[in-house]
Amino acid sequence: MTDVMARQANYKKTINVQATPDHVFKALTTEMDRWWTTETDGSLSSIGGRIKVDFPPNNGHWTFEATALSPGEIVELKCIDAHHVVAGQPAEIEKEWLGTTLRWQIMAQGDTSYVKFEHQGLTPQLHCYDICNEGWGFFFATSFAAYLNEGTGMPHSVT
Repeated sequence: MTDVMARQANYKKTINVQATPDHVFKALTTEMDRWWTTETDGSLSSIGGRIKVDFPPNNGHWTFEATALSPGEIVELKCIDAHHVVAGQPAEIEKEWLGTTLRWQIMAQGDTSYVKFEHQGLTPQLHCYDICNEGWGFFFATSFAAYLNEGTGMPHSVT
């Protein structure tokens, strides 16, 4: 891979969980408050549905619109509003997620499911990449996986 291609690569991660594809789909569309942040508002029950995820007290918020929903197979959300607050970072970081797409592909594998996640537009040249890489590492690979495997995630919470 060339340096240019590496700099332009989207964030990607695949995990294997002890859950059915339908359970994974439900966790991504109606249970974000159990693994990502307890502060969610909205509905992803249909294409065009919107959800706002908030990280109080001062870490920002994002609003996503469902662009593809296929139960047990695909969840795709486009970021339509972004306000990422990170002390010591340039102001551009606040809107870097705007227009990016979160895409989860769910694949059954025996009694488990593989979940392939790609944050399209989250690339190493963004100011927020290292912070977001670490964040997705925790919220997707750790908290989401724990929620599906053990029934308890570790969402962001002010309490």
